[in-house]
Amino acid sequence: MTIKPLIILPDPKLREVSRPIERVDEPLRNFADDMLETMYDAPGIGLAAIQVGEPLRMLVLDVSKEEEEKAPRVFLNPEIVSRSDERSLYEEGCLSIPDYYAEVERPASVVVRYLGLDGQIHEETAEGIFATCLQHEIDHLDGVLFIDHISKLKRDMVIKKFTKQARLKSA
Repeated sequence: MTIKPLIILPDPKLREVSRPIERVDEPLRNFADDMLETMYDAPGIGLAAIQVGEPLRMLVLDVSKEEEEKAPRVFLNPEIVSRSDERSLYEEGCLSIPDYYAEVERPASVVVRYLGLDGQIHEETAEGIFATCLQHEIDHLDGVLFIDHISKLKRDMVIKKFTKQARLKSA
């Protein structure tokens, strides 16, 4: 397993729409293992393939608590098929926008359909932090960042800060 380098804002790759996965095979399973290792190393609770430079509709997550056994999950071609009217507010962060957090309001629960590493279609209901994390990572697959859900003023400030940091690093 290999820890992959993370793509950081303002990299334009983060705005790409990821392409569907056509086949579940051993290289894809190995890539899923690499993504999980990268996510745990960061550390984070979710990671989309685009965040490591692969525009594939794939995400991994583990929303288990620290004192619990790890519960890694892999979702291929995930899509939200329904959303609750009830809303929830969580403070979100992102491995591609390090050390920045903001409250984001999203549906409190969602039903997601996805392809598993077993090659089968699955459908399940997600609530709480699981629902928030799924929505956050599925957004990544569509080129949407969590900062797109906050005010334009705050978003512009974050983008400006990370653009400046990127310029200083490349100078």
